[in-house]
Amino acid sequence: MVFRLLSSRPAGMEGGELTRGEVLSLLVRLAFATAASYITVKLLVSAMDPTAKQKKDAKRKAQEVMQRLGITQKVTLSEYEMMIASQLVEPTQLSTSWRDVAGLSSVIRDLRETLILPIQQRNRLQASRLIQPPKGVLLHGPPGCGKTLLARAIAKEAGSRFINLDVAALTDKWYGESQKLSSAVFSLASKIEPCIIFIDEIDSFLRVRATGDHEATAMMKAQFLQQWDGLATDHSRCVIVMGATNRPNDVDRAILRRMPAAFHIPLPGLQQREDILRLVLRDESMADDTDIAILARQTESFSGSDLLELCRTAAVYRLRHLLSETCGQETEAVPLQESEMSESTEPLRPITRADFKQALTKMSESRVYNRQADALVKIDLD
Repeated sequence: MVFRLLSSRPAGMEGGELTRGEVLSLLVRLAFATAASYITVKLLVSAMDPTAKQKKDAKRKAQEVMQRLGITQKVTLSEYEMMIASQLVEPTQLSTSWRDVAGLSSVIRDLRETLILPIQQRNRLQASRLIQPPKGVLLHGPPGCGKTLLARAIAKEAGSRFINLDVAALTDKWYGESQKLSSAVFSLASKIEPCIIFIDEIDSFLRVRATGDHEATAMMKAQFLQQWDGLATDHSRCVIVMGATNRPNDVDRAILRRMPAAFHIPLPGLQQREDILRLVLRDESMADDTDIAILARQTESFSGSDLLELCRTAAVYRLRHLLSETCGQETEAVPLQESEMSESTEPLRPITRADFKQALTKMSESRVYNRQADALVKIDLD
């Protein structure tokens, strides 16, 4: 480039010295060419970056969420904090509350005393260092027992800012970017405190460290641990990390040490299953021959999600008579038109005991968990 610029001097000046004006002209042209090259390369790199659109959408979403939360005028966020801010959850838009959780009354009481009350009364409790929210909370237990449901209810009831952290958002193809994003999680949480950082399936992100870990993954974990409970952390900030897992033994011991408040969410017992069934069926029409207490005894080793699927399957059986009335004795089902559906609309019959019995049989035959319930109960899943 410089050779081409020098070779473009006026004729007759090959052997002489350049004048001051010519030197300035060459410098301006060189600066212009450098700037054009830089902009071109930057545009090409941006065009080839597969996460460019994702970053742009995350920034737009973060600005919208922060405006609704009224945070925009109070804090200034960096580019990395904007990426994390797109995962902020507005408590007012959550529909899950304690009324939607059944069979976990003792856990709810402990969570209120240990976590929610210290957050809500933190200004009154500043004189005591012991009555402070824990820096980490771990919800562990078998799958389908309500760990994520509890987290949503906590976000609703606590009234604090809630970051539903997507671990995939912390990974970046550029070296060192993942560490900056990990730091941004805590810097953002500190700016918008009180804040709860929720990590679902925390064992997949902060699992036991080993020598075979990738360098980028190991550095990201180390940065996360340092920011969580390191020297740079301001312990006066109300920032809480909450994790949910059904494999706590796979979580790194350093993480477990930072989560002193651990709550075991077990499979529901007989009374808990009855409470869950009553909650799920509270808005459904039930036949007189349906006994929820008997159904609770027949569903031993069922999790909360299994009970929900059982009720859904039994409720769907009420639609079979509509199909038989429409198709008659034909072998091929004829799809209904919208006008026919509106004309044939009639109240659904109540859910009967036979529906639940048929749903239980179907789940026992098709679902691996129910067919091997006795064996799985003996396995230490948590």
